[in-house]
Amino acid sequence: MTTWNLTETKHHVLICNGSSCMRKGGEEATQAIREEITNLDLDASIHTTRTRCNGRCKDACVMVVYPEGVWYKAATPEIAKKIVHDHLVGGNVVEDSVIYTYDKGHFSAPENSESITGIAKPQKSNV
Repeated sequence: MTTWNLTETKHHVLICNGSSCMRKGGEEATQAIREEITNLDLDASIHTTRTRCNGRCKDACVMVVYPEGVWYKAATPEIAKKIVHDHLVGGNVVEDSVIYTYDKGHFSAPENSESITGIAKPQKSNV
């Protein structure tokens, strides 16, 4: 297993490779974002991780960009490349693909989001 030195890393991109995302282009989106990062010589500043499930299967394929905490529905290689150029390089969120953004201590969906709200996570009982 490789242990990367992340001291030059500015962004960490979590790319869902769960079954729903893989059926909807997850592998192609993963390869596109990684190829674009390599083509732009940004491997030292952008780290990618394949995840098993990001919990937003209806929005497949899902990518999460940190440290900003922006959740994207990135179903195509073209959208994945746009996220690299516009967000990771240019600092501009790709608004039409956003599921959630992080602000003031929590995630929120854009007002014009077409993504479903989803179900609430169960609350832990203090009993």
